[in-house]
Amino acid sequence: MRATLIYGAGDVRVEDVPDPVLRDPTDALVRVLRSCICGSDLWPYRSLPASGQGERIGHEFLGVVEDVGSEVSGLKTGDVVVAPFVWADNTCDFCREGLQTSCRHGGLWAADGVDGGQGEAVRVPQAQGTLVKLPVGEDSQLLPSLLTLSDVFCTGHHCAVTAGVGPRTSVTVIGDGAVGLSAVLAARRLGAERILLMGRHTG
Repeated sequence: MRATLIYGAGDVRVEDVPDPVLRDPTDALVRVLRSCICGSDLWPYRSLPASGQGERIGHEFLGVVEDVGSEVSGLKTGDVVVAPFVWADNTCDFCREGLQTSCRHGGLWAADGVDGGQGEAVRVPQAQGTLVKLPVGEDSQLLPSLLTLSDVFCTGHHCAVTAGVGPRTSVTVIGDGAVGLSAVLAARRLGAERILLMGRHTG
């Protein structure tokens, strides 16, 4: 299959890599329908030391389940799913506290032998705890919008919830990039009465 690899600052290539396969009974294979570039992908793009061996990249994707391991329930071939920016079992003590980024059995995409989201397919570890089934088909026009649920919208939503946004609150969002705009949308959904957006792109 084809996938994106980064060899150093400014050196990103699309190359052939091995097709993913199920390794553990908790895995799933997902054919990627949509993937995007996160602002945090720009850090290695700007500063990664040059290397003769490329590294996989990407952690925002959604796709179609192609196969599941024997211990995965609630998912089947053909389901359209979105993956959050980390994979996690969603059952450990950290996950139960809402800290999936610290999952005892989880990890990062494109690290330690796990596929990156910027490729044609991904082996998803801890699939049952990681993947979220979407109520759409793979040809849905909503896919680009639903892709934001993999990372950027969730980051803005987390910010608004952490700040205590609710009905009758006034909110100022500083920064009008993708996360800032997601925070504005989240604040609106949470019932904020007044939302001010401050940034260099707003007029």
